[in-house]
Amino acid sequence: MPLNSKIFAVCAAAMMVSSAFALTPTEKKVEKERISAEYKSAKEQCKALKGNAQDVCELQAKGHEKVALAQLDYKAEANESNRHKLAKTQADTAYDIAKEQCDDRTGNDKDVCKKDAQAAHVKALEVAKMAEVRNDPAAKPSDMANARKDASDKTREADYKAVKERCDALNGDAKDACTTDAKRRFGQ
Repeated sequence: MPLNSKIFAVCAAAMMVSSAFALTPTEKKVEKERISAEYKSAKEQCKALKGNAQDVCELQAKGHEKVALAQLDYKAEANESNRHKLAKTQADTAYDIAKEQCDDRTGNDKDVCKKDAQAAHVKALEVAKMAEVRNDPAAKPSDMANARKDASDKTREADYKAVKERCDALNGDAKDACTTDAKRRFGQ
């Protein structure tokens, strides 16, 4: 996980913890306006950059806005639906930014970068799904077990694809050994 994504996640978690009281409609409107102003300012700063750096900057600005709006919804109404929406927004935003950062690379290195980003995205989404099941008062223990199994299967598949992509950079026997090892490690 890139440093920006880690910082982003820590800030998001800190803001969620600080949301002890619901907002009034007026407070929510003011916060939306502040978020919008921050987005416009951040996007304006991106104009000084060129190429992919500008694209990444703009995605980070837009992602910060999306996450801030999802946090605002959660702060205004702290329910499981808004918590799940926030977690999904954070995962999707981090994934979009990571994919865009891969565009600076070429060849297999770019492909590996994208598979790693996809694997991180799958993991984040599965964690959010498991939390949703765990916090559902109507969920049975078997529901949580099924969610864990599903998350494990999807995460293992995404990790396998990322490792397999790394194997593609190799040739001959080394590639065959790498692919065989990946299949064995990830049960493919």
